[in-house]
Amino acid sequence: PATLAVKAVLFPYDPNHQTYLNIDERGIVTQSILTAANPSFDYFSGSAHGAFAVMRKFVPAGIHHILIGPDHLLFLIGLLLPGGRIRRLALIVSMFTLAHSITLTLAAVNILTPSALLIEPAIALSIVFVGLDNLRPGRHRDVRPWIAFAFGLLHGFGFANVLREMALPARALGWSLFSFNAGVEIGQLMVVSVVTLALVTLQRRSEVARQRVAFAGSIFVIAAGGFWFVQRVFVARL
Repeated sequence: PATLAVKAVLFPYDPNHQTYLNIDERGIVTQSILTAANPSFDYFSGSAHGAFAVMRKFVPAGIHHILIGPDHLLFLIGLLLPGGRIRRLALIVSMFTLAHSITLTLAAVNILTPSALLIEPAIALSIVFVGLDNLRPGRHRDVRPWIAFAFGLLHGFGFANVLREMALPARALGWSLFSFNAGVEIGQLMVVSVVTLALVTLQRRSEVARQRVAFAGSIFVIAAGGFWFVQRVFVARL
């Protein structure tokens, strides 16, 4: 079979009970602990059917996460607000994708795992930085691709925190990482394509209108990033 779904609540009256689960396939291949809070576990076999099952689970999960996580999208949209040629905007998106793919992989395989208490506020500050950079007078050299790469490394850790909570299948780790990242990119492109098309169209019709939209949008980006920073640093610790 492609997957084996195990659900066990052996003693529902005891909220502290733990059920230890071993999956044996010519030797124990994975282990898990089932609790009242997490009573189920999905095991993906090492077959081709198992790989497709992983993709069916993690691609939609990646799309869902990027669409309900507006901080990542707002960071990217903030970078696109100043406009530019399609090739330049595509480079910005590509650099962000490359960077967050690197740290997502490093964190998912437990090579580098910074605390979410540091990463989440830092992501909020990266959004504030992008908005402020858009308002900086005398911008001549376009360094947005490098900003996208530098802060994209940070955002990758944010993606990894979500992915880690999904109990990555040990025998299909590569497929799960690839599928989740592909889902993130699909969701990202759905939003970015619309925003980019709107900005390019506006720029061709009226440069003044584009500048006004970029200014107003940057103010909104700063305000949203500042709100998330305060929320993640102070409110979350109350």
